[in-house]
Amino acid sequence: MSTAISPTAYNYKVVRQFAIMTVVWGILGMGLGVFIASQLVWPELNFGLEWTTFGRLRPLHTNLVIFAFGGCALFGTSYYVVQRTCQTRLISDSLASFTFWGWQAVIVGAIITLPLGYTTTKEYAELEWPLAILLAIVWVAYGMVFFGTITKRKTKHIYVGNWFYGAFIVVTAMLHIVNHASLPVSFFKSYSAYAGATDAMIQWWYGHNAVGFFLTTGFLGMMYYFVPKQAERPIYSYRLSIVHFWALITLYIWAGPHHLHYTALPDWAQSLGMAMSIILLAPSWGGMINGMMTLSGAWHKLRTDPILRFLVVSLAFYGMSTFEGPMMAIKTVNALSHYTDWTIGHVHAGALGWVAMITIGSMYHMIPKIYGQKQMYSVGLINVHFWLATIGTVLYIASMWVNGITQGLMWRAINEDGTLTYSFVEALQASHPGFIVRALGGAIFASGMLFMAYNVWRTVRASNPVEAEAASQIAVVGVH
Repeated sequence: MSTAISPTAYNYKVVRQFAIMTVVWGILGMGLGVFIASQLVWPELNFGLEWTTFGRLRPLHTNLVIFAFGGCALFGTSYYVVQRTCQTRLISDSLASFTFWGWQAVIVGAIITLPLGYTTTKEYAELEWPLAILLAIVWVAYGMVFFGTITKRKTKHIYVGNWFYGAFIVVTAMLHIVNHASLPVSFFKSYSAYAGATDAMIQWWYGHNAVGFFLTTGFLGMMYYFVPKQAERPIYSYRLSIVHFWALITLYIWAGPHHLHYTALPDWAQSLGMAMSIILLAPSWGGMINGMMTLSGAWHKLRTDPILRFLVVSLAFYGMSTFEGPMMAIKTVNALSHYTDWTIGHVHAGALGWVAMITIGSMYHMIPKIYGQKQMYSVGLINVHFWLATIGTVLYIASMWVNGITQGLMWRAINEDGTLTYSFVEALQASHPGFIVRALGGAIFASGMLFMAYNVWRTVRASNPVEAEAASQIAVVGVH
């Protein structure tokens, strides 16, 4: 039997590449997160070097977990889903391959430049202009592959998951290009094209929508495919999924100013961002409810299916963090929470509980399929991973909630004569136990990724090229 690529096969090679790198970057990015969390417990871990300080490594951690781990997951699953739901091969194998290698090049560039201190200083947009340009080129190629594949689909219908992936691709390109407009003064230094409050406004229009479109809309595309597939049930309400889509992409783009409460941003812009953030609760919960209700008649599967457990618990965390976000956007709440660890807890309720867990569940579903296997090597190891991820997430966010509220209350406490009751150092000392629990929670979560890596390695090793190629053959009829 020949192992040559059949023209009637799906392109699973690029999906496999992205899937494997999702696991690799997940371990590195989360491991680095545990390391910098430990630096806040034991500052000696800076080692007295400029390259290993928290300020240099923290943006590298965020870039690795968002763009390396999350990005590879989005590329891989979107290429898998668009082929299966459109019943056609990716429009260009060479362009798809370019997106893989180009994306890895961007990530390697981040690993080199960020510890050296080359940064725009913009949150989630730290990469200097040469890497920002490469990222934009790769992203445009990604859009060409994705939308090109949809244009040659064999099905009349465009499945809703592809709507979410498509919106995430288009809006991320817009955000990245506008926010990165800058004047280069050397190969590693540029200055923003915008100034002052305008620069802050555009940065948080970008920054919050990096969350809104990269870390929410893209992963909702994942949810709308993998939850029904793993539950073996149709999506609860197709009408709700369309309402969810249009409401989400209409409202999310306005929420950025809630990062700039009590700053130089005009008050009307702050209030508008707050109002839009509160309204955003409705479409967010619409999506969460749609995913959860898909399990109607299939809840018993949670007893025996840890993959489905990952997917469902991720939806619970999505619902929780999309309630918490609008609440924290209210100015009076923000007066307490802003600049505290509560914000860090909120981010990780979304990052660990929603993004990482929906990714992990989707990978456990997809990897056997693309390697021609019936299931992962060990269901027991998936179960272990689930509990490590859940316990790690809960420890992390609970410690940050306690820390954040403690910090907020200590910072605003004043004596009768108007002087501050506590110094900043006293608030920091009060935060120390929370830092320990956060590092422990992160370490537990990250350790689960090692179990995943072993499980994936054994699954891949058990496959052979012929089986893997056979897995990618298009079934002309049947449910995809």
